[in-house]
Amino acid sequence: MKSKDIIKIEGPLLGQSNVCGPILRALPEWFGIEEATVQYIQDVGELPTFLARIERVVVGFMSVKHHYPYAAELYVLGVYPDCHRHGIGRALLASVETYLRRQGVEYLQVKTLSDSHPDEGYAKTRAFYKAVGFRPLEEFKTLWGEANPCLLMVKGIQ
Repeated sequence: MKSKDIIKIEGPLLGQSNVCGPILRALPEWFGIEEATVQYIQDVGELPTFLARIERVVVGFMSVKHHYPYAAELYVLGVYPDCHRHGIGRALLASVETYLRRQGVEYLQVKTLSDSHPDEGYAKTRAFYKAVGFRPLEEFKTLWGEANPCLLMVKGIQ
């Protein structure tokens, strides 16, 4: 990816499992549990999903899950590793937030691996979420099993 490449965001779209699956498969550090990855790929087919394209190539995505009229979740997202740190995640999130605001959503949440687990990849993930305005709310030590403590982060978007 070159710094002058133009990122185009499209969505929300349904039925994007075939497009998003290869991105998740390219991120084994984050999506290394096969059963969970298969479930994410299946769920993307049913959830509003935003795609990031450079030229005609999809390089990243975000899928959103509505929990209540005023609350939604960044359910699953991914960007090809060679496109990390080029503004794709921020561009996707900006489009997602605009979409959710128009629907009256006030709060956006994301679940990620807690900082009580010494994973360097997820330290970068948490740093990204903090940089775009998410704040840690609560740690769930057993939601994903004791080996994978979950951190719930939230952001007001109104």
